Amino acid sequence: MAVELRKGQKVNLDKRGASIGEILINLNWSQPVKRGLFSRAPQPIDLDLGCLYELKNGAKGAVQALGNGFGSLTQPPYIALDGDDRTGTSTEGENLRINGAMISQIKRILVYTFIYEGVANWQEANGVVTVRYRGSQDIIVRMDEYGTSQKMCAIALFENQNDQTFSVEKIVRFFDGHSHMDQAFNWGLRWVPGRK
Repeated sequence: MAVELRKGQKVNLDKRGASIGEILINLNWSQPVKRGLFSRAPQPIDLDLGCLYELKNGAKGAVQALGNGFGSLTQPPYIALDGDDRTGTSTEGENLRINGAMISQIKRILVYTFIYEGVANWQEANGVVTVRYRGSQDIIVRMDEYGTSQKMCAIALFENQNDQTFSVEKIVRFFDGHSHMDQAFNWGLRWVPGRK
């Protein structure tokens, strides 16, 4: 059983017990398929999962494979990226984890993905984000808006609710890059080209 969010819909994560526990944000996607006998093999798509974060103390940054900013669960920003699936063939996809015991330290988190390699074909990629945490049904956010050649997608916004839980809102907005997305959500980071 799962809850699928509509664009602009916001839900609160259910708190059970003293802490909400670890929150897992999983991104999975498909690879383009060859269409005909004489058609060229399509270029693989490498989607990268990441997030912008803002802590209560004013610290801001990004957790992503680009630039090797994998974060930490046990110290600020209390968010960590498991690894980098370069092919989309891993059944586990890519995972961000949030330390739910540290919600009081976190103001907001913007979860995003971008196409590191490959053509910006979001329909072929068919990306799906699943939010999982202890004792509750999954929350599904589908990247179900297509027709853009922009390579970056802001997927979901997590916001602190009275230091007890997070609200989660489906965003699914596309941008030309990190700095444009940053400006749209008033994050105020300075961006430079990165590699992984």
